[in-house]
Amino acid sequence: MNRKVIVNVFSALSISLLLAGCSSHKTEVNNETSHKGHESHEEHSQMSDIREQTKNKETLPSFLAVKEQQMQQIYLLAAQNIDLLKNIPCYCGCGESVGHKSNLDCFINEVKADGSVVWDSHATTCVNCLEIALESATLKQKGKTNLEIRKYIDDKYKEGYAKPTDTPMPS
Repeated sequence: MNRKVIVNVFSALSISLLLAGCSSHKTEVNNETSHKGHESHEEHSQMSDIREQTKNKETLPSFLAVKEQQMQQIYLLAAQNIDLLKNIPCYCGCGESVGHKSNLDCFINEVKADGSVVWDSHATTCVNCLEIALESATLKQKGKTNLEIRKYIDDKYKEGYAKPTDTPMPS
């Protein structure tokens, strides 16, 4: 995905978040402050995320067919940045609610030895997951190291969001 596409996706996501009123509003839920637009992860314990296998990381799962193009592009971006996102925590509460270990898990459950991908639908219901992946990929495109990106994400999301996933630091 080239730089122009990343900029366009980031711009479109930013505009849609502003219109939805999510970008600057935080809500108190269950004694934890979380981002409005993904106020609680209780729904993930009640309804399972969809997992679907495709032949490779360029082939998106069918559950994305009904989603906006920007979301599809962020899923492709996540697949292109596996080594980055496996070291970036997610701050939506998915570590505790569904056992995720990183932001990558919100998009991809597994990449098999044959190159096939088991996708996860979790990020389709979570603005935080989408934002973190897009911000991380954008910073990588700008030449930041994985460690610099990790520190940026940790600093940005340390207050007002759910507990982060237990994600190892990049080496």
